[in-house]
Amino acid sequence: MVSFLKKRLFAPLYVSLTVLILLLLTQEGLSLVVNIQKQRNVNRITQTFKIKRESERLLRAALEEKVALRGYLLNKDKEFLQQYRDGRTAFSTSLDRLSNLLQDDPSLKDNLGDIYTFHSQWEDQFVQPVLSGSFELEDLSQLGSLDTLRGTIDGILLYEKGLLNAQNRRLAHLEWLNQLSFVLSGLSIGVITIGSVGNFGLLRRRMVSPIQHLMKVGQAWKTGQLDVKITHTSEDEMGQLAIILNDMAQDIRNRQEKIQQRNQQLEDLIRTFSHDLRTPLLANRSTLHAMVGGAFGDVSDSFKEILGESQDANDNLIKLVETLLDISRYEAEGSRILNRERLNWHKICDRVTLWIQQSTQDKCHLKTDIKSNLPDAIGDAIEIQRVLLNLVENAVRLSDQGKTVRIEVLSSQPSQVQVAVHDQGPGLKEKDAKHLFRRFSQGTGRQGRAGLGLYLCRQIIEAHGGKIWVESTIGQGATFWFSLPIEAPQSLNGTA
Repeated sequence: MVSFLKKRLFAPLYVSLTVLILLLLTQEGLSLVVNIQKQRNVNRITQTFKIKRESERLLRAALEEKVALRGYLLNKDKEFLQQYRDGRTAFSTSLDRLSNLLQDDPSLKDNLGDIYTFHSQWEDQFVQPVLSGSFELEDLSQLGSLDTLRGTIDGILLYEKGLLNAQNRRLAHLEWLNQLSFVLSGLSIGVITIGSVGNFGLLRRRMVSPIQHLMKVGQAWKTGQLDVKITHTSEDEMGQLAIILNDMAQDIRNRQEKIQQRNQQLEDLIRTFSHDLRTPLLANRSTLHAMVGGAFGDVSDSFKEILGESQDANDNLIKLVETLLDISRYEAEGSRILNRERLNWHKICDRVTLWIQQSTQDKCHLKTDIKSNLPDAIGDAIEIQRVLLNLVENAVRLSDQGKTVRIEVLSSQPSQVQVAVHDQGPGLKEKDAKHLFRRFSQGTGRQGRAGLGLYLCRQIIEAHGGKIWVESTIGQGATFWFSLPIEAPQSLNGTA
């Protein structure tokens, strides 16, 4: 029993309900027994009353017969004969009713037989002679006494009274059951009260407190603190749940550690590979530049064209390697690599616009809209310029000849500055927009070199404590946003 209470969360509630149900059933059973006896007593009283009433009617009917015959003998009035007949009918009716009332009691059959015999003899000895005219008036005093009939009926009533008394005695003997039922009622109330208080306390200790603890630990897990354990221990379902959740958290933690180790190994490999690859690529760029310039002799135009394509491919590889190195630095050091200075948006936008116009040969119209009275934003001007240049370069590359690309700098919230790059390109699908700033991710129709540019932009902006996102509708272009906080985060002060 103790083991059951420990291993079942709601065991106290089950026990309390079981005890309460048993008490209620016992109480109802006792009440049923008492009520049955009371109903039998009521039935017996009703039966006795009916027998007494019919007996009185029977005596009255017999007396009416006797009086009617006496009147007929004295007055020879036939109305007395009608009264006699009415009395005889009433006597027969009452006798039949009395027989029906006593039919379940065979001990009274003799009494009924005596009544039948008495009435038959009375008719033979007195009624028939009176009706036939052979009865002498001198014999009027001998018309017949009803004492015998009255005595028989009194016997029946006395017997019924004895049955009623016996029933009352049985009911009195069962009074203790009624008292026991009241005791059980009080006990049930006590069990309900004590059980309710006890169960509330037990449920709080077994459920509410553990659930609150689980919520607290869950909040810690939500923030990545998977080393926090659920300390609730018990043999019931809550304890088993705590063990399962702790095992799950440990499993997730082990997987995360393995993933972090693999990611770290991959990042180390990329960093090493990029660093080792950068040196020969720089050497190739110098050699190709020298060859195109004629340092190794005259070069034909067709060969110069081939060397130019090789230079472009080599430069693209150098940019890719430098991007990988920058990403590795941001992932390893975060905001510690940033310089802290007040950003001059006019200077940043002018440099980006000039470089884009020169590199794209004025493919698109570039417009700059810098709102007045902008609050000061703190950050690394070179890195922010790099982000803006990447966004504008993508916008121009995806826009048709002669379209407009607009740069907008504003402050819609007092705590930050927002920068937007609006293009008139094909736009983005919603599923592409969700993954656009991940590593090696590219939107449909927006293929770049390796899918690392926007990921690097995200690393730079988040290192500044800001946010970067895109808003787009298919066929209506896209707007790339990034925001920077007004006050420099502690990470820019070198404390991150």
